[in-house]
Amino acid sequence: MTSKQLNESVDYLIEKGFHKPEIGIVLGTGLGKLAGEIENPIEAFYNHIPYFPLATVEFHAGKLIFGELEGKKVVVMQGRFHLYEGYDLIDVTYPIRVMERLGIKKLLISNAAGAINLNFKKGEIMLIEDHINFQGGSPLAFKNVGEFGSRFTDMSNPYDSEMRTKLISIAKQENISLQQGVYVSVLGPQLETRAEYRMLKMLGADAVGMSTVPEVIVANHLNLPVVAISVLTDECDPENLQPVNIEEIIEIATTTEPKMIKLFRELIKGV
Repeated sequence: MTSKQLNESVDYLIEKGFHKPEIGIVLGTGLGKLAGEIENPIEAFYNHIPYFPLATVEFHAGKLIFGELEGKKVVVMQGRFHLYEGYDLIDVTYPIRVMERLGIKKLLISNAAGAINLNFKKGEIMLIEDHINFQGGSPLAFKNVGEFGSRFTDMSNPYDSEMRTKLISIAKQENISLQQGVYVSVLGPQLETRAEYRMLKMLGADAVGMSTVPEVIVANHLNLPVVAISVLTDECDPENLQPVNIEEIIEIATTTEPKMIKLFRELIKGV
């Protein structure tokens, strides 16, 4: 990755009309409907943007959308990239760097995750307080990383305290059950064994997924305030583990999505 590549991506989007977005949003698996609420949308498909990876997961749309939401200029990733698709961590996080160069000042991330904490139930939302990186690498581990920010990026408080506090307040006002906990990001795409769920619980994880952490690391590398929420789509009880049903997971994500949209819209209104 070079600054020249990033500039070409950004120049293409500016020519398309992506003019100084204030907020970037990453929509996770089964969580694409917020994109339909953007006013005056301009779309750019990933396969048209120079140096962008291509989304390969069938339920990820694969486009950037620019427009207005709650009076703010936003750019939304409808469809994200994962290591399990065969990309590397630089590919996975490339869009975050592009959005930051376009001008975003805040980043909001959503994902679908499994509840390891058995006090959390599927259909609830978890505000991520902290994370564990189990993806086996770092999006900052490349030769010329110093051109883009500090190589040794501080991660003592990776999720912006101010936006987290606002989301907690919004959830109370809107009567939305908002759990808080630690998200562990694994490689995937296979789901976990009973022994792996027991291990992750012992390590302090409350929810598990296959995304988000690389993007959060890069946001911190760019000094970009970031907040993330998980829509809990299944309960990972190792003593009562049932075969995975991807269709059911997507259905629960879709059913819970309006709560996520409400939280994000109210947050955008207030930042």
